[in-house]
Amino acid sequence: MTETAPQTWLILGATSSMARALARKLAEQGAQLLLAGRDMDDLAATAADCRLRGAPLAEAVAFDARDPGTFQPILDRMSALDGTPNAAVFVGSMPPQEEIDTDPSLIDGTVADSFTGPARLLHGLAPLLEERGAGTIVGVSSVAGDRGRVGNYCYGAAKAGFTTYMSGLRNRLGRSGAHAITVKPGFVDTAMTWGLEGMFLVAPPDAVADSILKAVARKKNVIYTPFFWRYIMMIIRAVPEPIFRKMSI
Repeated sequence: MTETAPQTWLILGATSSMARALARKLAEQGAQLLLAGRDMDDLAATAADCRLRGAPLAEAVAFDARDPGTFQPILDRMSALDGTPNAAVFVGSMPPQEEIDTDPSLIDGTVADSFTGPARLLHGLAPLLEERGAGTIVGVSSVAGDRGRVGNYCYGAAKAGFTTYMSGLRNRLGRSGAHAITVKPGFVDTAMTWGLEGMFLVAPPDAVADSILKAVARKKNVIYTPFFWRYIMMIIRAVPEPIFRKMSI
């Protein structure tokens, strides 16, 4: 692939505020966009906005992490588009831990949304990047996956699994010239975090999108966003388990 090859970006979970911010910035760079999610009206509105911002192609496509039947049409559409294939994954769900404690069946959906569904689609997309010898997959995980905390350990476990998956995928894709980046946001101003207690140092979605684009340009492996979360989580991981068990964080 040449440097002038058109960039095509598949954005999974494109109705999230972080995904929407990234899509708009990619549109301004002239990228082709496939915006995937469940709310087709919302996706269509974002696609129209992206076309106005400069995207030569911006399409809304149906995607449900819990429905593998939605995966193949997306993979077929990506294969049909010329240029460098890229993807960014913003999919995830985080039911309150107390609701999961009452109804453990909610774990299944949390894991499907936050790990296994996106991983399964990415596994289908990886051969296209390998074939073309280029492209980047951005997997948005979470600082919640760095250590199990009493307040959200089921969501954290799903994101820890996704983080490990992204590490292995990066190892695989690097052999062909493609790349994978793991993004670990701290608290971001999104619908998922709205109203949660204990929020601090909340980042705007645009700042997260900017950090992702910088990481893609520099071929970073893992980034925390905002950057200071790397040091916050370094401290949290270093707390001895007997002490950590007594902490309400």
